[in-house]
Amino acid sequence: MKGLIIAAGYGTRFLPATKTVPKEMLPLMDKPSVAFIVEEMIQSGIKDIVIITSRRKKCMDDFFDREVELERELSLKNKTELLEKIKPYRDVNICFIRQQEMKGVGHAMLQAESVIGNEPFVVAYPDDLHFGEKPLAKQLIDAYNESGCTVLATLFDPPELYAYAALKLASDGVHVEDLVEKPAPGTAPSREASIGRYLYTPEIFGALRRAWAEHTGPGEFYHVDGLKKLCAAGKVVFKRVEGDRYDIGTPEGFLKATVAYACRVPEWEKVLIEEVKKRAGGEG
Repeated sequence: MKGLIIAAGYGTRFLPATKTVPKEMLPLMDKPSVAFIVEEMIQSGIKDIVIITSRRKKCMDDFFDREVELERELSLKNKTELLEKIKPYRDVNICFIRQQEMKGVGHAMLQAESVIGNEPFVVAYPDDLHFGEKPLAKQLIDAYNESGCTVLATLFDPPELYAYAALKLASDGVHVEDLVEKPAPGTAPSREASIGRYLYTPEIFGALRRAWAEHTGPGEFYHVDGLKKLCAAGKVVFKRVEGDRYDIGTPEGFLKATVAYACRVPEWEKVLIEEVKKRAGGEG
């Protein structure tokens, strides 16, 4: 099982910060968002991770490398706790592939085919964070082990279903026949919504190549074109997410996730509560 992280986009919703800092490196407190995804994959037993980046994101490569000078400085000052925080992740191989042209997620996935090889793999965006007892990637892996199929992570009946891809389910209630992108109110084929986290079997690459051959025009090539081909073949199931999921693709979602993460550390939670109480009292 391998992992694939799609991180080549511009992050325009976070301008001006993302003019020079990749969105994936914006920190929730003390940790960049991409690190949460990598840690989730490691905790799920994934040993090989591919990250799709672009020209402006070299600092992401550096983050997962050693910082020799800083290690030396912290070691000389016997700051072992800080030294441990900056060490590269153990027992995992991380490689980077640059998407030289922004042609969409389907195109980005095809860039990784030779590295992924003939293995199933979890696909994630750094926009999508999960906090829970069982890592989301592990939930998808368990569902794959039971079904042998591509697995879509879903939410049931989210408040804004029209902003998601709604699943059309087969009669068995397990397999996915199709996806309807951003359905108009009252038209969704189910209340099950894809959140953009996937476990793909290697069959997706053949489906993507066929879809790419049919792709015309200058627009982006979406991996959903290949996914729909697997759905039509009865090779896709879904797994409803257990735990808390945060979409940090907007500043508002990023703030919510930061608060949720801060509340997992007692010292930070205390500061947060004190500040909220102070501001609420000031308004009163």
